[in-house]
Amino acid sequence: MNQHTTPHTTPDPEPAGGPLAGTLVVDLSRALAGPHAGMMLADLGARVIKVETPGTGDDTRGWGPPFVGPEDDPQATYFLSCNRNKESVALDLKSEDGARVLRELVTRADVLVENFRPGVLDRLGFSVEELHRLNPRLVVLSITGFGHDGPESRRSGYDQIVQGEAGLMSLTGSGPEDPQRVGVPIADLLAGMNGAYGVLAALYERTRTGAGKVVRTSLLSSVVGVHAFQGTRTTVAHEVPLAQGNHHPSIAPYGLFSCRGGKVQISVGSEKLWRTFAEAFGLEADRPEFATNADRVRNRPAVIAAVEQAFSAHEPVELLERLGRIGIPAGKVRTLDEVYAWEQVRSQGLVVGVDHEVLGPIELPGPAVRFFAPGDAAETTRRAHAAPPVLDQHGATVRAWLDATGAGSGAATETPEPSR
Repeated sequence: MNQHTTPHTTPDPEPAGGPLAGTLVVDLSRALAGPHAGMMLADLGARVIKVETPGTGDDTRGWGPPFVGPEDDPQATYFLSCNRNKESVALDLKSEDGARVLRELVTRADVLVENFRPGVLDRLGFSVEELHRLNPRLVVLSITGFGHDGPESRRSGYDQIVQGEAGLMSLTGSGPEDPQRVGVPIADLLAGMNGAYGVLAALYERTRTGAGKVVRTSLLSSVVGVHAFQGTRTTVAHEVPLAQGNHHPSIAPYGLFSCRGGKVQISVGSEKLWRTFAEAFGLEADRPEFATNADRVRNRPAVIAAVEQAFSAHEPVELLERLGRIGIPAGKVRTLDEVYAWEQVRSQGLVVGVDHEVLGPIELPGPAVRFFAPGDAAETTRRAHAAPPVLDQHGATVRAWLDATGAGSGAATETPEPSR
C-alpha cells in the first residue's frame, strides 16, 4: 500500500486480518498458477475479486473427477484447491458491459493478476499501457508458460509439459529410463508462489515511488529457478544429473530404505550423524568405502545394502522409535488421509474449515505462512476463511458496490465488506 493514500478497508463478518488487509486484487487468471498466486494474496488478507467467463467459469470448475455435491450442481475439488477467500464475478470481457466493469475494478485495484498468452490482454483492450493509464499505481502480475519474450514465448504452458521441458522429469523417477512427473502440478504452484512474492516486492516498492510495476514470471523460469544444486552440478561441474530414485545424489545414506514389513526414510547428513548411526546399527563407520560422505556416495549400492541388512530385523514403528532416540532424522511415508489427520499438521493451521455455498461445511488445505506480533507472540494470521465461490456468487454485490462508489482512483476508494 502507498503510505500516502487512504487504504481500502475490507472488514469480514469476523475480521480477516493479515498483512495485506485493505489491499484489492483483481484476478483474471484461470487454471492453477495465477489462481494460486491470488489465493496466497487472499490468505494474507487481501480482498480478491475473481473474474470468470460467464456460463463455464474457470477451466478448473470442469476438471475432474472427483466432483462432490449434488448431481445437478457438482463441484470440482480441483477448483476448491486454489480459490479460497475469493469473490466470483462473471464478466464477458469482449462485451461492452464486461469491459466497463473491468475498467471500474482496475481503477480501484492495487493488483491485477493475469495468465493469458502474450498479446491476449492487449487484444481485449487492456494492454499494460491502458491498465496504467487507468490506474498508475496498479501492480500487474503476468504469468506465462515459457516466458513473455524469446523464441518460444507464445507456446501454451501446461504443467507436465513444462516439467519435462524444464528438466524436472529427467531428475524424477526410479532411474534414467523412467522419467516421472512430480505428483502435484509443481510448475504451476511455483509460478504462483513466485508471482505472489513478486507482487509483494512491487507493493513495497510502491510505498516509495507511488507507481505500480509489472511483475512477470513463468512456469519455465519457476522450475529452472529451483534446480538448486542439480543446476550448479550441470553449469559448474558439467555433469548431467539423471533420476536415481529415492536416494539423494550427494548425501549417503539419505533416502528410503526397506525394513521388516515396510520402509522408512533416513537422513544421515553429517559425519557425526554417520558415526552415531553406524555404531547403533553395527556398521563399520571407518570401512574405506564408507569413511566419508564422498566415499559413501560413490559406493551407494553397498551402503544401501548394508543399511537394509541392518534394518531387516526391525519393523517400521520400532525402527523409527530407535532412530529418534539416537537423533537420526527419520520418518515414514504417509498417505494424504494420514497427513490431514495428523495432529502436527492441524496444529500448524494447515487444515481450515469453511462453509461452502453448495457443499456446506468442508475442510480445505490451509495456508503455509503464519504471523505473530512481537513480545506477547499473539498470532495475527488471517483466521476467518471463506469457501471457494460458486460462479458469479458475488456478481450482484460487486456491481452494486461499483455503482454506489462511482469511479475509483487506485487504492483510494473505501471497499465495503464483501459478501461471503
